[in-house]
Amino acid sequence: MQFILRHVEKPVLIAFGFIVLLLIAGSFYSSNFLSATYLLQQLQVASFLGIISSGVMLIILLGHIDLSIPWLVTVGGMMSTAAAGWWGDAGVALAIPFGMACGFVFGVINGIGVAYLRIPSMIFTLGVNAVAQGLMVLHTGGFAPQDKTTDLMHWLATGRSFLGIPNALFVWAAVGAVIIFILGRTALGRYIYAIGNREGATYLSGVNTRGVLIGCFAISGTCSALSGVLLAGYSNKAYQAMGDPYLLPAIAAVVLGGTHILGGRGTYLGTVAGVILITLLQSILSVMQMPEAGRQVIYGVVIIVMLLVYGREAKEAR
Repeated sequence: MQFILRHVEKPVLIAFGFIVLLLIAGSFYSSNFLSATYLLQQLQVASFLGIISSGVMLIILLGHIDLSIPWLVTVGGMMSTAAAGWWGDAGVALAIPFGMACGFVFGVINGIGVAYLRIPSMIFTLGVNAVAQGLMVLHTGGFAPQDKTTDLMHWLATGRSFLGIPNALFVWAAVGAVIIFILGRTALGRYIYAIGNREGATYLSGVNTRGVLIGCFAISGTCSALSGVLLAGYSNKAYQAMGDPYLLPAIAAVVLGGTHILGGRGTYLGTVAGVILITLLQSILSVMQMPEAGRQVIYGVVIIVMLLVYGREAKEAR
């Protein structure tokens, strides 16, 4: 226990503590809340948010924000199903990589706007989100070119091929492993933390900060699109605005897990804890029949409170 307390950051421990409290609280509403079936179902749902949050974490570590998430998720879902409708058997094989590639392209555009044009990430990514929305509506006429997803997309999102564990959870684990490797074992990971702490000093030390920014935004866009692909597979169709419910929860999950919202500090374990915490909170709020507007208020309050806490910590550190 002492080893855990010594090596795991305090916000992460607090997040896992709240997870335990939510599980206990949920058990009072339903006797099935602690069952293996229900918990695996929650982890399956958490996987979609977890994949998005993986990319969001990199952006927040840099001290930036990505508000293009909602429609990049939609781009991934709609373009993957469109590929299958356009290109027949070849499209079925290329549906997933094509959807992810579309998210990658939008992510690169985000990175170029922030890194080279020096437009604040909040403004530029919001504009890219609007552009993505307009392009999807213009190209599809408000509907997905093909309603049904491919068998592989549906299998990845809903299937359980090993010990009853959802396949989507394995996809999230694979994405998480890549993020952990980047942050802990590569020069890119060190540069991400350095830029989040002092971008100017990192640039003067010879680091290609523009390349790091573009790379991270590209990863974030790809993660959002991949989640959109899985969400389309989960519902067996793509639809307009399918990513709208994920913006605030993704940001809230990252900051609840202890990632400094102003950049420079955070661990992926904390993001995992934040994703699970947000998913369980959503489940309990659904049981309580709280409307979506009320949930958005809760996510917004969480972000504001964490911003105030981290802002005060930064001032005290000076």
